[in-house]
Formats: sequence, structure tokens, C-alpha cells
Amino acid sequence: MASCCPVQWSFENFLLRGWDFIVSHANYVWKLKQTLPTLSAALQELKAQRNDLRRQVDLAEQRLLKPLEQVRLWLSIAETMITEAEELVSNGSQQMNNLCLGGCASKSCLSSYKFGKNVAKMLQQIDDHKSKGAFEKVADNQPAASVVVRPVEQPIALESTIQKVWSCIVETDLGIIGLYGLGGVGKTTLLTKLNNKFSTTQNDFKVIWALVSKDYDVGKIQDRIGGNLGFSDDSWKEKSVDQKATDIYGVLHNKKFVVLLDDLWERVDLNQVGIPIPSQENGSKLIFTTRSLEVCGEMGARKKIKVECLEPEKAWELFQDKVGYATLNSHPDIQNLAKQVAERCGGLPLALITIGRAMACKTTLGEWKYAIEMLKRCALPKMENEVFPLLKFSYDNLPNATMKCCLLYCCLHPEDYCIPKNRLVEYWFCEGLLNEFDRISDAQMQGDDIINSLLNACLLENGDELGEDCVKMHDVIRDMALWITHELKATENDFFVKAGAQLFEEPDVKIWESVKRMSVMENKLEVLNETPKCPNLRTLFLSQNELKVINDGFFQFIPHLIVLDLSKNPELQTLPKGISELISLECLDLSYTGMEELPIELKSLTKLKMLDLSYMENLKRIPQHLISSFSKLQIFRMLLLENGDYPDEDNVLSGGHEKLIEELKGLQHLNKLAIPIHNMFCVERFLNFNLFRCWTQTLQLVDFRESKVFNVLCLENLERLETLLFSYCESMVEIKMEKLHTGVYSSFNYTSRFHTLSSVTIIGCNKLRDVTWLFLAPNLINLELYFCLKMEEILSEGKLGEVASVIGSPYPKPFLKLETLYLQFLPKLKSIYWDALPFPCLKLIRINVCGELKKLPFNLDSAKENLLSIEGSKDWWATVEWKNEATRDVFLPFFKSVYG
Repeated sequence: MASCCPVQWSFENFLLRGWDFIVSHANYVWKLKQTLPTLSAALQELKAQRNDLRRQVDLAEQRLLKPLEQVRLWLSIAETMITEAEELVSNGSQQMNNLCLGGCASKSCLSSYKFGKNVAKMLQQIDDHKSKGAFEKVADNQPAASVVVRPVEQPIALESTIQKVWSCIVETDLGIIGLYGLGGVGKTTLLTKLNNKFSTTQNDFKVIWALVSKDYDVGKIQDRIGGNLGFSDDSWKEKSVDQKATDIYGVLHNKKFVVLLDDLWERVDLNQVGIPIPSQENGSKLIFTTRSLEVCGEMGARKKIKVECLEPEKAWELFQDKVGYATLNSHPDIQNLAKQVAERCGGLPLALITIGRAMACKTTLGEWKYAIEMLKRCALPKMENEVFPLLKFSYDNLPNATMKCCLLYCCLHPEDYCIPKNRLVEYWFCEGLLNEFDRISDAQMQGDDIINSLLNACLLENGDELGEDCVKMHDVIRDMALWITHELKATENDFFVKAGAQLFEEPDVKIWESVKRMSVMENKLEVLNETPKCPNLRTLFLSQNELKVINDGFFQFIPHLIVLDLSKNPELQTLPKGISELISLECLDLSYTGMEELPIELKSLTKLKMLDLSYMENLKRIPQHLISSFSKLQIFRMLLLENGDYPDEDNVLSGGHEKLIEELKGLQHLNKLAIPIHNMFCVERFLNFNLFRCWTQTLQLVDFRESKVFNVLCLENLERLETLLFSYCESMVEIKMEKLHTGVYSSFNYTSRFHTLSSVTIIGCNKLRDVTWLFLAPNLINLELYFCLKMEEILSEGKLGEVASVIGSPYPKPFLKLETLYLQFLPKLKSIYWDALPFPCLKLIRINVCGELKKLPFNLDSAKENLLSIEGSKDWWATVEWKNEATRDVFLPFFKSVYG
């Protein structure tokens, strides 16, 4: 019996466990009525939780935040659960139909059992997953991309500039690069293209873009940079400037970065912002855009690249693109009119795009003709509303009212006019705009500084005029300036400008009675018949017309006129007696007029500070004591085109200008003098007077018939000599360098004697064979040689001993500052210099009728990186002999055929 008990107990346990198993599994079937609805409810709750979380993620992504990985995983698992649960719920009705005996049994026990078990399991999984879906935050700051591609309008003709900048990026020693240029010229487009180029080019830079703009704010710049680096939450934006700088520096100092700053108006302190200084060591770059060359300097740019306006061909392409093919071809004549409109835009992309879009629907000739007229008047609405205000930012940013007035003064000249810098400053001085100084020699410094500032602000451009240092106004800048004068008409800036307007008759005097500055230069006016009443008129430009007669009463009621420019009216033979009424006149320009004599009435102009009598071919008589009556005269010019005949004994010009020199000696305020001298006797008398030695800027030696040899060292004491001309000295065989007082001057004195000389012109000196003395002019910028029929060499190697004896040391390299070289009608010229020269500043060589000149003093290093132009005939160019093919290939693109 005892042995049977364990067996019985085991059997009972087996029965009990089996019953529990059956009951527990039967529960999956018995409880389907409860678990299936519970699963359906849990499914709806999971869906709601998923939808809420997904909305939070979507909002975070819209704020450029990155969803957390655990959130993404939760959503992914939830999606799978929802799909599986929905399938169970949808199959539930069939499983419920299989139940019998009040739900205690099933017609298909195995199937119901499996289904019930899956429902219970899914219900538990959903409960567990729901409990894990409570997140404090669903996203974090997005790690910034190495380059954020920016939208950009397809630019035209920027490719070469982009490539130039890209090559600077490749150079390791160029850390800071400045792009400067006129407003609307495409600097931002260029910077955007550079930004996007980083995304398509293999590199290891972190690229950061930030707009700076006119109202420079360090905190705003930091926020824009911070956004690129992942600092975009509100708590970071609330930090101080110093704290933000520390954060930015902490990220960037370990990275190789490119920071692109757009639209700088003043220096940005990189340390204050938190940007590490780019260097060769860290390999990082800073590239910025600005309208000012000065800002490039202040930012420490190692490379300064000017973004230029478009060439005419590219400008026309851009304009066509904006107007559209359909409009341009809607009438056969529209295309020619469209070209005129495009030309008025001066290659400025902003103007081309703005006007092109405005004209895109203009399909009648009348609309196009009207647009051209409005552009001429600077009154086209699109220009006034969209282009001029943008450009006016540069005007408004000028540091003072004087500079603004000086800029507006330039618009008195015609379009594309080359304005001589010195003449512009002299007019400003006489007008009282340069009121810091009483003498023109001092005011010239202020004027030059203003011109440089306007050039650096891209409101003026360097001009290209033979032998003169000039500036120009871009057409659209000029239009903007005229628009400003119109906007300010009620104030002192009342301008009347019809320069280059093809006028045949003088404007109605009633129109300009209230005008302060008036310009009708470069027209076709022949007669001035009116008697205008202009109490406010201070400036009157009448130059470059066809004037023959000025009414005697014309100047009667213009009491405050200060500047009168009558130059370049070759048919104007007399001045009206009424000119004596101009008692306030300080500047009178009569150069290139046809007058035979000056009226004695000019004696009334006692305030005159500037008088220009240059190139008056017909001038025979100046009344004696007239010049000496101008006691306040500071600027006097009287250069000659060719020989004149001065017969009258009382003529101040008689006796080789001896009387003129005597009268000039009495002008104690004189400090700018340009004068011709006819013989050596007058040269000696002239040089004996200290006033002339101190203030002669231009000296013209004319027709030295009795002098075969001229010792150039007699001019060494002219302290401010800038321009020297030898005109038709046909007897002159040699220009020597012979010390006048041996031992008096040290060698250093001699090397510095001609340091101010910047321009030399020699014309019609048919017996000269060389001009080796130019070794003594180390700062020569412009050299012109014409009609010297026996000239064989410019600099002669055979005269080096003579040079060395004067300088007292080995001869220096010549022409280190030369910018322009004109050689014309020198049929025997064979050599400029016997070896290659560097020519670091050379911009233009113009050669004509120099058939024997076969070799140029160039090698591979000559004029390196210069924008050099060599002008001449194709026939001459074909005969030039080069040191090697490599040198020829370098200079081949520089040649331009201008003489057929």
C-alpha cells in the first residue's frame, strides 16, 4: 500500500495541472467577448497618442529641429502595432460567430484559442507601448548642414569673377577676401553663387552665411551665424553678446570654415562676433561684400575684387531675357528701341532686370519711346521707386554734406564724360565747397581725398583720357544724382542740367531763374540772346558748344556767379562788355576759345582766383596790367598748341613772355602755374624768381630755335613740377644732364629733383635721338612722344655714365610707376630700353607709325597681373620679335588693333 501512494499523488498532480492548463487556455476563448472590445478601445487610444506625437514632430521639423531617435522608434513600433491590432479587430466578428454554449465553447476550438491568445498578447503590448510614449521633448536642435543651398536668380557674366574668387579660396595665404562694387551690380548674387558652389564642390569647409546690412548689429549677426551652427533656441538668443561670441568661437575654432558676410557698410569686429581670424594656419576664409573699397581695407582684406557692371553684349543678353522673346518680336522696330533702353541702364544688372521686367508687356512703339524719354529725364517710375532708392543708400552713407555736394556737382557733366580730377577740385575750391583751406595747393589735398572716397564708395569711376587723370560717373549713378537734385529742388541744391542734350537754342530763361547750378555744356548753342535774371546762379557751364555771340546784357543780372566755363567754343571771338558785371566771379575758363584779345573789362573781376587761357590759338593781345590786376589769382594757365604771332608792343605776351612773367611776379597768392616759355633767356629769368620755383606745375618749352642743347638740370629746382612739355623745339638736338653747380648738391639731392614729375610730352622735336634723362623722373606716370623724326631710342645704354654721374650711384630701374606710354610717328625708333623691364603699373601702350620698333622690353614678368592693353596696327604687331614663344603667348591677348 505504501508503495502506491506516490504514484497516486503524481497522478492527481498531473490531473490538476492538466485542468489548470485547460482552464487557462479556455480563458482565451471564454473571455473573447471582453478582450476584443478592450483591444478595440486600446487601439483607438494608441492611434490618438500616435497622432498627437506625430503632430509634435511635424511642428518641430517645421522649426528645423531634429526629432529624437527614440521618438522615431516609438512611432515606428506604434505603426506596426496599429496595423496588427486593426487586423485582429477586423477578424473578431468571425471568431465571435464560432462561439457556442454562451461563449464557453467554440465550434473551432484551436482557431478560437489562437485568436484569443493573440488578442490578449496584443492588448498587453499596446498597454506597455502606450506607457513608453510619454516624452518630455520630441526633438532637438538640428545639426547644421555643411552648406545651406540658397535660392539665386541665374546670373549673367559672373562666371569669370566667380572663378577669380574661387582661385583665391584655393590659395592658402588669402584668408580675407573683399568683393566691392556699385549697389545693384550683383554682389549678393555673386556671394550666393559662391555659397552654392561649395555644395557641389568637394571640400571640407563649414559654410556660414550672414546678412549684415546697413544697420550693423552684433547680436543680429550672431543670431544668424548661430542658426548655421545649431544655436537657435530661445534661451541661446537671450544670452549676452559676449556669451554668444564664446559659443560661436567654441564651435568654429576647431573647424575649417568659410564665413560669407553680405552687405557690409562698416568694419565688423570679428572678435566681438566670435569669428576666429582666418589665417594660413587654420585654412579658414572670410568673404564679404560691400559698396566701399575703404571697408575692404578696414576689414583687412588680403584680396580686393571689384564687381564690375556688365559689358554691353552681356547687358543686352540679360535685358532680352527679362523682356522676353514675344515682346521683343511683337514689332520689327521694338528691338532697336529696346537696345536704347538697355544702353541707358549702363550695364547695371539691377537696372537691367527692373526695367526689363517693367517693359515685358510693352508691345507698342509708343510705350518704348516714352520709356526712353522718361529714362532721359530720370523720371521712369520703376527707376525712381526701385533702383534710385537702393543707390541712394550709398549717397546717404557719405560722411558729410561737403562730400554729398561734391558728388552732385559731378552730374553737371554729360554722360560718360571724363572729368579731369584737378579741374574738378579747382571748381570745388572756387565754389567754396573745400572751405577748410584758403589756398588751392592745400585744398587740393582735401579735394583728392574726397575724390578717393567717392571712388572707394563706387560712386565715381576712374576715367580714361589721354594724358589726364580723370573720373567718370556711371550713367545710372548720374541719373540718381540728378534725381536727388530734383527731390531737393526746394532747398539749395537746385540744378538745371541739359548737358549733351543736343540743344540748338538756349533754354527759356524763366525756367532757370531760381537755379543755383546750371549746365548746358556739350550742345549746339550758337547765340545767347537773352538777358536772364538769376540772383541765385553760382555755376554756369557753357563749354563745348558752338557759341559765336553772347549778348552784352547776358551777364547783367547774375550778380553771384562764381564759376563760368566757356571753354571749347572755338568760334567765340569776343566777350561781351557786360562781363564786367560778374563781380563775384572766382573762376573763368576760356581755354580752347577763338578770341583774339581779352577785353579790358575783365579788370572788374577782382575776386578771380582761377583763369585758364590755355590753347587759345588766335589770342594776339592781352592788355597790359590786366593779369596783374587779379590780385587774388591762385591758378593761372596759358599753354599753347603751337606757335603764335604776338606783334603789339604793349602786348603782355610780347618779347617771349617777358612782360607776362613780370606781371605774374606781382601775384602773391599764385600757387598753381602752367606757362609756356619760348627761349633760354626767359627760362633763366623765370627760374630766378622764388614764386615760380615753388608753384609751377606745368612748364611748356616752345620753339627753342636758338638752343641745340638743353640742360634739363636747370629745371631741377621746380619743387612742384608735375607736367613738362617740349613743343616743336626743332633745333634741339640733345637734352643733357649736366650739373650746374658741381659739389653744391649731394647725390641724394639729384636723385630727388624730379620726384614730382608725373607726365612728360615731347612733340615735334625732330632732331632729338633719345630722352635718357627720364632716368631722373622716378615717379613718371604718363609719357607721350610724337613726331620726333630722328628719335632712335627712348633710353640709351650709351648714356648710362652720364646718368650715374648725376645720380651718384648705379642707375635705378626706370618706369616703375609708368601707366601710359604713347609713341606715335617715330619712324626711326628702334628701342624703348635695351633689356626687359618689370612695368608693375603699366596699363596702356599705344604705338603708331614706329615701323623700326621690332622689340618690346618685355619678358614673362613684365606687367604681371596688370590689365595691360597694347594698341597698334596689325601690320606692326606681326613684325614684333619676341624673346621666346612663351612671352609672345602671354602678351598676345593684350593686343588691340586700332590703326587698321
